[in-house]
Amino acid sequence: MTELALEADAARTFAATTLVETVMATIRQRIEGSRALAKSMRVSKSTVVEAYDRLAAEGTIRSRPGSGFYAAGQRQRRQLAEIGPRLDREVDPLWVSRQSLEAGDEVLKPGCGWLPAAWMPQAALRRALRTAARADDVALADYGTPLGLPPLRQLLARRMAGHGIEAAPEQIMLTESGTQAIDLLCRFLIEPGDTVLVDDPCYFNFHALLRAHRAKVVSVPYTPSGPDIDLFAAALAEHRPRLYITNSGIHNPTGAILSPVTAHRLLKLSDQADLTIVEDDIFADFEHSPAPRLAAFDGLNRVVQIGSFSKTLSASVRCGFIAAPRDWIEQLIDLKIATTFGGGRLAAELVLTLLKDGSYRKHVEALRIRLARAMAETSARLKPIGITPWIEQPAGLFLWCSLPEGLDAAEVARRALADSVVLAPGNAFSLSGTASRFLRFNVAQSADERIFTALEAAMSA
Repeated sequence: MTELALEADAARTFAATTLVETVMATIRQRIEGSRALAKSMRVSKSTVVEAYDRLAAEGTIRSRPGSGFYAAGQRQRRQLAEIGPRLDREVDPLWVSRQSLEAGDEVLKPGCGWLPAAWMPQAALRRALRTAARADDVALADYGTPLGLPPLRQLLARRMAGHGIEAAPEQIMLTESGTQAIDLLCRFLIEPGDTVLVDDPCYFNFHALLRAHRAKVVSVPYTPSGPDIDLFAAALAEHRPRLYITNSGIHNPTGAILSPVTAHRLLKLSDQADLTIVEDDIFADFEHSPAPRLAAFDGLNRVVQIGSFSKTLSASVRCGFIAAPRDWIEQLIDLKIATTFGGGRLAAELVLTLLKDGSYRKHVEALRIRLARAMAETSARLKPIGITPWIEQPAGLFLWCSLPEGLDAAEVARRALADSVVLAPGNAFSLSGTASRFLRFNVAQSADERIFTALEAAMSA
């Protein structure tokens, strides 16, 4: 070996030794630091090391190899004005959703569309979660099949039979929610520019979804027994819609129930016009006695039914379904794979457990009684301040109420929002803008006296 080669080899050895010594020094420094901290706090060194790791994971400190841990840059603090409700937001179909979903725990939400968390079957949910934790690896970590968990679909078929709807398990596809079910059906059934009929008023997210699909939306006034049939027939003749989306059980927001006479006339008109109907049945388990179902009269021919457990079981456990004609299912599966790939198997397993062990049945039986009581109490509190229910019936979540003459519900809602009360103004539900005097109240979210104090103040202002 030449003298030059020997010098180069020696330099490499020295560099390697220096790097090793540097790493050793860093390790010693960290060990000493951990020991000192552990001693001062009277905890083990492993506890200190884990604390450093967790602080690094959450971004509070940063690890620099060979140097140590350093405080991360200061996070920008949000201003209080940014945290509070957006008082200037336009009252559009997303107004109530945004205000309710983004609000903190201190905000009262009589305008939202779901039950309080305390009303859900918390103990049963925890038991089901413990059962799920003991499931095999596939159930915990793998995709579900696109059609969905077979035992749950079989159980749903039996439940639907209780409403007179004959649907084989192969006609039922599980979804992540009722909203996803409608989204998939819109992708399948309509093209941009197609006309879709909705009720006036109707669930505001129907408007938002159809707007996202670039549909032309036409509304038909809703009566206590269903859509105004004469105006429905006129809308069919004038606009030739592809689709009609409705609730036939407990209607959102009015609480009305479809009558058998209206249901038969509606189906006859739809058959003549080759109209497909999406029947949103997510409030079925709130009923004391089953209302007529369009899907039962039609036999899932031109009526598609959707459902979900978000309103009755848990909004965190996302599980819904579509019951459709057999020859639609394959194409709907393709759409589901294209948009969400596999199904949420863990959520389906949880729902199945709660349906099978009797927890869900006991929960909804108690829930109906509790809602009926809340319905009566909320109505009794509203009437003395001049707010009148459109119809009164004991089932469901909602009271659709009119304000005194001369008051605008959107302005009342904005003023109440300043007092941390989220209301649901009528024109968020009305495509025609004819519900400016109406508010929808969720009776399960209306127990707090501060709601009525804020209402009176907003109305007086």
